[in-house]
Order: sequence, then structure tokens, then C-alpha cells
Amino acid sequence: MDRLKAQAAKNREAAKVLHRRGKDTAAKEMEARADELESGRVTDRTDAVSSLVSWAFCR
Repeated sequence: MDRLKAQAAKNREAAKVLHRRGKDTAAKEMEARADELESGRVTDRTDAVSSLVSWAFCR
């Protein structure tokens, strides 16, 4: 869950930069993604995917 919160914070910072550059549509998309990450609707599957990839390459 910490990875998701960290990514949400990065997305919010990116949205601020995009907004300052006048790219409001992209900024809104980044804010929406940050909201999804913080809402809990997104599941962090990084560890599961990593273990599957390691298993596949070891075979």
C-alpha cells in the first residue's frame, strides 16, 4: 500500500507541473489516477508479478 500512496503523491506533483505548463487535460488525468490509487480500488500486484517473472525465467 505504501507504493500506491507514494505513486499517488508523485502523480499529484506531476499534475501540478502539467497545470503550470497549461496542460490542463493531462493534469486532470493525473489527478484522477492519483484519486484511484488512494481510493483502494487499485490493487498492488507488484510482488506477485515479480515472483511470476522470476519463476518463469528460472525454468
